[in-house]
Amino acid sequence: MTSATASATVDRRRLWWEIGIVLALSLGQSALYSVLSLLRALLRTEALSDQSTALNPAQAEEAVWDAVYRVLDVFFDLCLVALVVYLLWEPGRNALRRIGLDFRRLPRDLGGAGLLLVVIGVPGLALYAAGRLLGVTVEVEASSLDAAWWTVPLLVLSAIRAGLLEEVILNGYLFDRLARAGWGAWAIILSTAALRATYHAYQGFGPLIGNFAMGIVFGWCYRRWGRVMPLVLAHAFIDVIAFVGYPLAAPYLP
Repeated sequence: MTSATASATVDRRRLWWEIGIVLALSLGQSALYSVLSLLRALLRTEALSDQSTALNPAQAEEAVWDAVYRVLDVFFDLCLVALVVYLLWEPGRNALRRIGLDFRRLPRDLGGAGLLLVVIGVPGLALYAAGRLLGVTVEVEASSLDAAWWTVPLLVLSAIRAGLLEEVILNGYLFDRLARAGWGAWAIILSTAALRATYHAYQGFGPLIGNFAMGIVFGWCYRRWGRVMPLVLAHAFIDVIAFVGYPLAAPYLP
């Protein structure tokens, strides 16, 4: 083995260790807990449709402490975003610009986000409804909006956090690292879509399928546009609708 080949082997091994550590600290950890949650739900005597899960459950009984813990959750998740951006940073190459996490093309990014909101958001609601009717999706309970005046701003902040954490890691980071490991574009798109689906498995099979489809569309868009910002915006918009819009509409839904 030549020195160049040995060096390449060591670099690839280090690359896989880095990917494994990042995922173990972030979305991979969420995926494992999500699969275990689905397994527990399937082993219960009651049907999936009779079970429920909460979006943004309260962190404490007192509203003030609940807000403190929610802000801390957002802060530490954003630290993970900062970590992967740091890992992507190279001398002379701005990582934020390289993955398109900036405001240079904000009007175009907003247009792309709006398109994705329609393409992903509406079918996602239909899949959730179909899953509930078929009994393969748990009931998703939204957070109450009247706990305190800061509840809605914190839910919006959580939506932005989710958009940044998931899209920067799934697309900005993993696309770069898996490409360096020699993976092809569609292998990356399908594998990141599968990871996205897996950490939503706790909601049942409808959201699992919907998030796999979302991952394929988002991955294809990132490869085509070369920018993560429209994906972050679209994801944040979808979650704001789920976190804030759904509780407002829930009393009027059958």
